[in-house]
Amino acid sequence: MNLFQRILAAFRNPDPLPEPYPVLPEPLPMAAPVTAELLTRLGWVAPSEYAAALSLPLRSYSITTPTRLAAFLAQVGHESGGGRYTREIWGPTPSQLRYERRADLGNHLPGDGRRFLGRGLIQITGRANTYGALGALRPMMSIDEFCAWLESRPGAAESACWWWATRGCNERADTGDFERLTRHINGGLNGLADRRQRWGEAKAALDA
Repeated sequence: MNLFQRILAAFRNPDPLPEPYPVLPEPLPMAAPVTAELLTRLGWVAPSEYAAALSLPLRSYSITTPTRLAAFLAQVGHESGGGRYTREIWGPTPSQLRYERRADLGNHLPGDGRRFLGRGLIQITGRANTYGALGALRPMMSIDEFCAWLESRPGAAESACWWWATRGCNERADTGDFERLTRHINGGLNGLADRRQRWGEAKAALDA
């Protein structure tokens, strides 16, 4: 981001934007493209739209091998219900009420818990994570514009690929330790049975 962009972004977003994430390695060639047929087989909604939305980000963030792609589709498939939910369903539940004032999420203002609920295919949650994604992906947007973009299919797809790559999920997927990968993404093992089922289906479909 150049100086002008930083000044404009600071004007539109009063919270300071984080420094850019480290530069990722050069993207790997796409060995296993995501198609509408594949997503249909895996039970996704709007398979043609998601195939188009995922095509470039998957390549850009090197989620390109059958092994990586199977793990990615399993994890984001669980988090989003196969693309059905790009905004966290708000109850609020007891766990959602605990979002408020959670320091690890950067939630320090009243109402931050609900304002920065999970969005995108991988459910980016909290003030700090949302502003981090904004700074990396769409620094010229206001925070409200960005939250709306995260809920769109293109935004949901791109943000999930970015989060996955910048958090080291490609490398974890390469090891085949799916439980460890789940803990890294979820913080625990919530929904592990569904994640494993989706992983098995994706591996079979991709011959991974």
